[in-house]
Amino acid sequence: MNPITLGIIREGKTPPDLRVPLPPAHCAEAMARFPGLKIVVQPSPLRRFTDDEYRSAGIELREDLSDCDILMGVKEVPVDMLIPSRTYIFFSHTIKRQPHNARLLKAILEKRIRLIDYETLRGTDGKRLIGFGRYAGIVGAYEGFRALGLKRSIFSLRSPSECFDRREMEEEMKRIILPHHFRMVVTGFGRVGHGAREIIDLLPIREVSARQFITESFDEPVYVHLDTHEYYERKVDGGFDKRDFYNNPDHYFSALPSYVRRSDMYMACHLWAAGNPVLLRREDLSAADWKCQVIADISCDTNGPIASTIRASTIAQPVYGYHRLNHAECDISDADAIAVMAIDNLPCELPRDASEAFGSELISAVFPLLFGEDPHDIIWKATETTLDGELTPHFEYLHDYATQA
Repeated sequence: MNPITLGIIREGKTPPDLRVPLPPAHCAEAMARFPGLKIVVQPSPLRRFTDDEYRSAGIELREDLSDCDILMGVKEVPVDMLIPSRTYIFFSHTIKRQPHNARLLKAILEKRIRLIDYETLRGTDGKRLIGFGRYAGIVGAYEGFRALGLKRSIFSLRSPSECFDRREMEEEMKRIILPHHFRMVVTGFGRVGHGAREIIDLLPIREVSARQFITESFDEPVYVHLDTHEYYERKVDGGFDKRDFYNNPDHYFSALPSYVRRSDMYMACHLWAAGNPVLLRREDLSAADWKCQVIADISCDTNGPIASTIRASTIAQPVYGYHRLNHAECDISDADAIAVMAIDNLPCELPRDASEAFGSELISAVFPLLFGEDPHDIIWKATETTLDGELTPHFEYLHDYATQA
C-alpha cells in the first residue's frame, strides 16, 4: 500500500467522550499489519487512554494533524475543529437527518471533506461491520440491575463509570440479590442483546421459553429472551411472517404486554423502526394487573415504542421514575412509579473496554478494505461526501437537510 498517515483526533464534543477509535496497542498492531501506515495521535487530557500510554506503545503524539491523509475519531467533530480537504471517519449522526447535526454536514460539504460514517459501513449481508452496540448491551444490562437495586432498595452498585474497567464492574455484581420469584423479559438479538446476555448470564438466573414464562410459576429467578416473532402477532390470525412484517408492520400488533406485565423487570435491546407497532402503550402500563417495576430501555427510543421512555437519562442521573397512572415523571420511590433506565451513551461508561473492542473490529473488518482491496465497494457505499464538496449518490437524499441548515 502507498504510505498513509492516519491521525487519531482529540474528541471535541461536549460533554467529552472518553473513548478512542484505536487504543495504543491497536495502533501498534495496525502499523505492523499494514506496511506504509503511520498513526499519529493528537494529545488529550480527557481520554481514558492517556498520552503516556500512547507514548509507551511507540506512538507519536502531536497537536497539528493537518498533514494526515485520514482523520479518525469517535463522535461528531465540532465545526471549528474540522480541517478542510481531508478524509474523516467518525459517527456523524446525520444519516437520519438529525436536526442538531445539519450544520455539521453543511460545513463538511463547504470544507470539501470526505466523510466516511462508521454507522454506514455494512458487509455484503447488510449487517454493520463495526459499532459499540455490544458494549451498550453490556453496560445497559448492568445499569438495569442497578436500577432494580435502587427501586427496591435491596442492593447498591457503583456506576460503571466509577470502575476502572469491565472486570472491576463485574466484581460489583456480586452485590446483586435477585428475589426467588424474580422474572425478567429481554427483547432483541443483535449486538446489543447479545452484549446484555454476557452480563445476565453472570447471575444466578435461569432462561426459560416464552411458553414457560406465560404458563408456569417458578421459585427461582428466571428470564425469557423474546425474538421478534414472539412479541409481534398478525392482527387477523395471530401469526407472524418476517417478510410480511417488514413490508406491512401495520398488519401486526404488540403481544409484549402479556409478558412484561408478569415480570419484575423488562430489558429492551431491540431495534425498532418508525412505523412498527408500539410495544408498550400508556394503557398497558396503567393496567390493574401490571407488575413490572423496572424498565431498562437500552435501545432508548424516546417517545417511541415504550411509553415510559419519555426522555433519555444520563450517566450522572441514570434512573428516573415514570408514574404509570399519571403518565408523568415522578420519584422512583412512588408506589406506582416504574424505574426507567434510558441512558443514551452507555458505552461511554466503560471507555477502555469499549474502545478495545471497537479497535479490534476496525483492524479486522474495516482496515483491510480501507487500506487494501475492496471488491464490493463497502468503503465507497459508506462515504457520505466527497473531496469535491458533494454528497455521494447513496446520500443524495440528505441534500435539502444539509443545504438548508
